[in-house]
Amino acid sequence: MMAHQTKTHFRILALGAALALSLTACGSQTGSDASSSQAGTPAGVAVQVEQVEVSSISTENKVSGKVVSDNESSVYISTSAKCTAVYVDAGDQVTAGQKLCTLDLDSTLSSYNAANISYNSSVQSYQDQKAVLDSQVALYEKTVNDLKALKEIGAASQLEIDQAQLQLDSARATRNSTLAQLEAGMQSAKANVEQLSTVLENVDGQGNVIAPISGTLVSLSAVENGMVSPSMPVAVIDGVDQMKITVSVSEALVPKLEIGDEVDVTVSAVGASFTGTIRAVEQAANAQTKLYNVTVSVPAEVSGLLSGMFADVTFRTDTSDNTIVIPSEAILTSGSTQYVYVVDGDLAKYVEVTTGLTGNGVTEITSGLTEGQQLVTVGQSYLADGDPVRIVSGEG
Repeated sequence: MMAHQTKTHFRILALGAALALSLTACGSQTGSDASSSQAGTPAGVAVQVEQVEVSSISTENKVSGKVVSDNESSVYISTSAKCTAVYVDAGDQVTAGQKLCTLDLDSTLSSYNAANISYNSSVQSYQDQKAVLDSQVALYEKTVNDLKALKEIGAASQLEIDQAQLQLDSARATRNSTLAQLEAGMQSAKANVEQLSTVLENVDGQGNVIAPISGTLVSLSAVENGMVSPSMPVAVIDGVDQMKITVSVSEALVPKLEIGDEVDVTVSAVGASFTGTIRAVEQAANAQTKLYNVTVSVPAEVSGLLSGMFADVTFRTDTSDNTIVIPSEAILTSGSTQYVYVVDGDLAKYVEVTTGLTGNGVTEITSGLTEGQQLVTVGQSYLADGDPVRIVSGEG
């Protein structure tokens, strides 16, 4: 009996040892597989990065316009002025946007700027007063309607309704009278601007007379230290077979445009893209469209354009220099919070940012980033703060 028990105990011990060896072998195999897996797939979220740099950015405003034909152009200045400098001679080939001469128009420019400020102020005053008066009228109208409803259930009298109606009629009369006076002042200021803008047609903010078209300078009446007269053109240019672009812009954009500013133009019909120059900005809105006409010169070397073709014109305004500019796609949003990820060591770092101007696919960062940081531009949507990352090439 004792021998049988001893033999059974031995068998149990042997089975246990075999099982332990089996588990040890399985564990070793699993560890080997894991090491192999880690060697084949590096740890961390795959991202692409770009170094944060300081650059310049401008707000871009794209407007559609049309190509129209250009012909001979006579440049008049509807006031007498002293010429302080001449840059060309009769017979020269000139390009659209080129300076022809400089006139002493400081007083006229000051008057124009003052008139423009006065006009804009009168427009703002009209809009502000209209909003206030409309609100008052609306309040009196509501009071009358509420009293009428209360009278239906016996909670208001006809006398109360009549008194409220008198207040409403008085408010309407005051509104109409006040707005009529403000509109008269606004139209007077507008007429003053139009008159001065006629004087300054084809003149930039420094008093330079700008060539409206490219071609041959047939005549030039301006002489240094001499006077120019409104009775004869300052210059006459015989235009080559050239085109110009006309566009209409909103009242919000027109104050930011100046004669001589460069713009980007694309004419898809002929696959043409080029840089044009603003040569005229009307200061009075079209009566029907309420938009302002802007004329853009086409460089002489641009060919193939036909009158009537559509053109896309991009105006760059509100420029910021020496500022952080990053790809817009790198910026993520959560509610009102905007943020990006940068790589710090081998980890992703969450950074909240404040944005400024936006351009063509890029955005200004006014706070949150510094030059030289590694900005995540691809893969940021899969990150959380502190995640391990591995930088990969953008190719493939």
